[in-house]
Amino acid sequence: MYNSKLEKMPLEELRALQNDRLSALVKRVYQTVPFYKKQFDAIGLQPDDIQTVEDLSKIPFTKKTDLRDNYPYGMFAKPMNEIRRIHASSGTTGKPTVVGYTQNDLDVFDEVVARSLACAGARPGMKLHNAYGYGLFTGGLGMHGGATKLGMAVIPVSGGMTERQLTILQDFKPEVMCCTPSYAQTLSEEFAKKGIDTKTLAVKYAVLGAEPWTEAIREQVEAGLDVAATNIYGLSEIIGPGVSQEDVEEKGTGSYIWEDHFYPEVVDKTTGLPLPYGEEGVLIFTTLTKEAFPLLRYWTNDICSIDYDKNAKRTHIKMSAIKGRADDMLIIRGVNLFHTQVEEVIHQINFLSPNYRLIVEKKGAMDAVTVEVETIQGVEVDNEELSKQLHGKIKDTIGLSMNIALKTPNTIPRSQGGKLSRILDKR
Repeated sequence: MYNSKLEKMPLEELRALQNDRLSALVKRVYQTVPFYKKQFDAIGLQPDDIQTVEDLSKIPFTKKTDLRDNYPYGMFAKPMNEIRRIHASSGTTGKPTVVGYTQNDLDVFDEVVARSLACAGARPGMKLHNAYGYGLFTGGLGMHGGATKLGMAVIPVSGGMTERQLTILQDFKPEVMCCTPSYAQTLSEEFAKKGIDTKTLAVKYAVLGAEPWTEAIREQVEAGLDVAATNIYGLSEIIGPGVSQEDVEEKGTGSYIWEDHFYPEVVDKTTGLPLPYGEEGVLIFTTLTKEAFPLLRYWTNDICSIDYDKNAKRTHIKMSAIKGRADDMLIIRGVNLFHTQVEEVIHQINFLSPNYRLIVEKKGAMDAVTVEVETIQGVEVDNEELSKQLHGKIKDTIGLSMNIALKTPNTIPRSQGGKLSRILDKR
């Protein structure tokens, strides 16, 4: 545990800390961010009306469109002479989201990533193979700073150039690696193709994030790379990686949210009303300590649940695995569908690999989904019987009839270091 005093803080003390930080935050953003002053004034809300986290529901949500409408620096709460770093999203769906950090923000960033790495099994003196992209994306530099704070030696490989990744994993002997789960799949398959026994590698821990993944992917990565794989979660708007992290000894029970810095809510995606612990909805964050780019009730679009785990090592709340994004949810013939639901079904059937994608297209007036999925290398299968089995299982579990297209190994596109899209929408 990196910071046991904060990570094991009694819940009543943690709530008091959150309330103090929230009250100060609201007063500050009202004075320094015109967007929030206008938002509060429009509904007659005063900063003094927000004293505790229970008052947060009085505040409207902040959405990505608000950030883009104030591009590039309109949401900053500090003057530019106090900004020490600027990151931005890819901007694939419009203007990029621009985020800024003061020196204190960078210190917090390092702190929460150091906590996360320790949670994942990393220790001072270990080496981190950092295969997240460096640059405007927060992943590479974010993990780098936290690993340095923890006392690790960072190998800044960045994304892509898979041959070089394999060489460095063998020669530099890092004990910890981080990348997207789909790229960890790619690395594991490339080692297998070359006949390299990954048990000879020094790497024992994989910290994977930046895209939704399931237990099926975890099993493939852990077996293929001989590692213990845990989930790290974050988003640039909130800080970057390190908003939450799964403990290596508590795998499958959710990821700790470092809620002394990031207060979470889960709300109904249609009504926006807060949901009870354990219920699935859209994850909302309020940044309690951010100086340069504070956000109130930021709508992440990620679907999950949150709850306290009485058997956990730490007192902080846990979030479930991300089921998908609200804007990535497919509505097929009236049924809500996330690609991770199909992935879970594939995992239940022998001789199918976790390498798949969904192809969505119009068939007359109706939407149709084809599941492309690879069979396992070196195994003879009855394609017709296997397709029938998968079709039936999807229909029984999800409630939709989907076309099945079995593919030979290594024919579905792989991650080359960045995020991998599992959906090809041709509509």
